[in-house]
Amino acid sequence: MLPDLRILWSVAIAILLPLGVAVAIWRVLANARTPQGSVAWVTFLLAAPWFALPAYLFFGHHKLHGYKKRRRISHQVMKKFGGYARKVEPREALPEHAAFARLAEMPVTGCNSLRLLVDGDETFGAIHAAIDRAQSYVLVQYYTIVADSTGDALADRLIAAAARDVDVRLIYDGVGSYGLDHRYIDRLRKAGVVVVDPRGARGPTSRFQLNFRNHRKTVIVDGVEGFTGGLNMSDTYRGLNAKSGPWRDTHLHLQGPAVAQLQLSYVEDWHWATDEALGTRLNWMPDPEEGGADAVVVPMGPVDELDTGSLYYVTAIAQARRRVWIATPYLVPDGEVLAALKSAALRGCDVRILLPEGRDHWSTWLAAFSYFDELRLAGVAIWRFQAGFMHQKVILVDNALAGVGTANLDNRSFRLNFETMVTVFDDGFCQRVAAMLDKDFASATNLVTSLDDQPLWLRVGARAARLLAPVL
Repeated sequence: MLPDLRILWSVAIAILLPLGVAVAIWRVLANARTPQGSVAWVTFLLAAPWFALPAYLFFGHHKLHGYKKRRRISHQVMKKFGGYARKVEPREALPEHAAFARLAEMPVTGCNSLRLLVDGDETFGAIHAAIDRAQSYVLVQYYTIVADSTGDALADRLIAAAARDVDVRLIYDGVGSYGLDHRYIDRLRKAGVVVVDPRGARGPTSRFQLNFRNHRKTVIVDGVEGFTGGLNMSDTYRGLNAKSGPWRDTHLHLQGPAVAQLQLSYVEDWHWATDEALGTRLNWMPDPEEGGADAVVVPMGPVDELDTGSLYYVTAIAQARRRVWIATPYLVPDGEVLAALKSAALRGCDVRILLPEGRDHWSTWLAAFSYFDELRLAGVAIWRFQAGFMHQKVILVDNALAGVGTANLDNRSFRLNFETMVTVFDDGFCQRVAAMLDKDFASATNLVTSLDDQPLWLRVGARAARLLAPVL
């Protein structure tokens, strides 16, 4: 009897495996966002189906179609509440700003106060103070929360706010916060904080959708103050992790009409996860900040009709006439962004990319080396930050545009993660960003060594890692 079962099992596998591979290839082709990604998946599925098919179940786009339909319903909810938001005309309605407004599906708005927050202590201190000022509600969203001294300090503030009858809500990503202790969440819930459990949410956070992550870091207080940027809630982001060492990062404190735009993105994420529309409970009319800057909040994610993340960087770089300075922890650009960077350098712009010397992910660190030579050939300068790990996501174009937020310069942020970039059109703010980055460049070295002159392990590793670029 056993031999018969083995024969049946072999026959079943012989039929089901090719069928599964065929269905996976069809879905790859049907959901293709880039030719490179499609070619990589199809090649992998044909060459190593035993490994590739399970990998596709975890990392592929096979469930994204259903999520898109639900997400668009949530997006319509967001647009409805966006109509309630205060509209303040920008100081300058320039044609080059229109593309960012179209990507955001929100207008550039004037009279915004934008404060750069450098590193963990300044950032978390400002967030704590804002939560302590809350009178009506606090909305919090993080990719990573860790139940350490930094995470506990956040919990203490949220619990204290809830005790004052403030409506407190929290979203966290199931992948980024995978190890978060359930006791941490239980403590918040017992205090009256409403917490979305990623395991029960409708978004792509299950173990079968590890590749799609909500990478946003957002705090909104009473609809009048907002925070976003590179820092998650963990001791690592205060430089207290002995393994990671000193940590260089940038966050942004917003006041003014742009806070309502940041809030719209949160409302959409909340609705998608819970089917609850928060809009009527919230303040959509933050007071304008006299003399403030023009800005627009640009959300981006894998369900967008356009490749918003990639187009964001391409559009910004294409507008440069004098300089493009980018600080990013990871450099795995798609072809369009790569071409835009080289084109700007060929036009004579001062194009610099600031990256960390150290690494927190081997694959992305290695893959970046495979791009350095062709960028330098066009005139792009590669700078390596030496004073700890550098994790900020900042772009500066001339003295006309500065972007601060959560999106890295890689394919993952372009097409796989949900991200947020605050885009500011203001000379004074751009000068402050330039001064901040000048200090960072002073702690960096210009990399001029070609890949062929690097050690053998790095030459091989960089070229191998680049093959994984569509999912890095």
